[in-house]
Amino acid sequence: MADRMLQFVRLGQQTPDKRAVPERRQDFDEIYKSFEPPRAAAQASRCSQCGVPFCSIHCPLSNNIPDWLKLTAEGRLQEAYEVSSATNTFPEICGRICPQDRLCEGNCVIERGFESVTIGAVERYITDTAFEMGWITPGRPRKELGQSVGIIGAGPAGLAAADILRRLGYAVHVYDRYDRVGGLMIYGIPNFKLEKEIVLRRWKLMEEAGIVFHLGAEIGPALPLATLRERHASVLIATGVYKARDIGGPGVGLPGIVPALSYLTASNRTGLGDTVESFTDGSLNAAGKNVVVIGGGDTAMDCVRTAVRQGAISVSCLYRRDKANMPGSMREVKNAEEEGVQFIWLSAPEAFLGETGASVTGVRAVRMRLGMADPSGRQSVEPIEGSSFTLPADLVIKALGFEPEDVHAFGDKRLEVSRNGTLKVHHKSFMTSVPGVFAAGDIVRGASLVVWGIRDGRDAAAQMHEFIQSNAATQIAAE
Repeated sequence: MADRMLQFVRLGQQTPDKRAVPERRQDFDEIYKSFEPPRAAAQASRCSQCGVPFCSIHCPLSNNIPDWLKLTAEGRLQEAYEVSSATNTFPEICGRICPQDRLCEGNCVIERGFESVTIGAVERYITDTAFEMGWITPGRPRKELGQSVGIIGAGPAGLAAADILRRLGYAVHVYDRYDRVGGLMIYGIPNFKLEKEIVLRRWKLMEEAGIVFHLGAEIGPALPLATLRERHASVLIATGVYKARDIGGPGVGLPGIVPALSYLTASNRTGLGDTVESFTDGSLNAAGKNVVVIGGGDTAMDCVRTAVRQGAISVSCLYRRDKANMPGSMREVKNAEEEGVQFIWLSAPEAFLGETGASVTGVRAVRMRLGMADPSGRQSVEPIEGSSFTLPADLVIKALGFEPEDVHAFGDKRLEVSRNGTLKVHHKSFMTSVPGVFAAGDIVRGASLVVWGIRDGRDAAAQMHEFIQSNAATQIAAE
């Protein structure tokens, strides 16, 4: 079967077909069509099976990518799924939303001159096929351990940890303040990147495995962390970071200037069938408006592409650096450009225009230039004098990143935090300053990728298991 591989020398890179732009601008369905089996096998066969797989090295989960590519090329899809899911709790989600151009595909050794292997699309194809064929079943344990764990947060890190711990035999209880499982995968990421049914079917599988979800459960005065410590052998904090970074400048308090997550949540809830007053009354709806999005990350891309689908008159994205320095996925930038978004590189807002008490009417921005590199190696930016210009804006969306909320609201002042407000943990054990309480995901590393949340959740689960069993062994010895 070795002759099936190394086909990059004769086959070019092909991604699944994209729906036509006029069609996809009208709805929130995923824009990529599914791979046909022969095309998926052909693209998988382009893998060079290199001795040092840079794709795996640069994958946060260290996925065995060459192995499942080879199995896909050989038509052994069930085995390909088993290999893929051995290191990744949610391969169907990562295949859709990971910025592969910055991770695995971006480090493929055949990329230069030949274009990389379409790893993400093949990963999605494998798992979607596994669901269709009924190969994916609830992750029930072989035996119950008789101990329970509590997990705060039903986002990527919390769910990944819950899956691992349940398979090990723990009674797993997940507490989340929202009414659905998934965190930002449900309320932050639009359907055209990740259809909600993809997340909801994993939720159902986890419930069938015996994981108990306590939704609408806010950890705080009514349900403090100490109560969870009494209930469970160990607790994991995996709440993510949701507090929006703000921006200054004259007029910043005008109505019509909104945080990105509020805007995306209103859109996603509406898509799920919820009645959202702020969407219905137009305050978080881009229909018929000139929209300006400030920021250059993946959240900004989600906002501009959502505004297009809501029927905005115009959609512009202001980013203070150039395209090459943009932190968001270049694939998403290209999709947004195709859909009619105007990117205004090297520009930053300096004031927001509008009458006092009335809604915003425009953004005054200034051109920027790249300066000297800072200690991290990234070039600084500085305004160009006399370069101001004005953009009409009926809705301004701030997509400037996220910060952690005050973790001491959980009711335990012993929790140590970094100067950035994230939880401090031991770098190997994931344990916080409170014995038996662990933390993982964005609440530790700051706003990051879903794939890093999955990695942290899986690693933290292993450390929690070791801690609980070590304590149990010590207790038995003492008796």
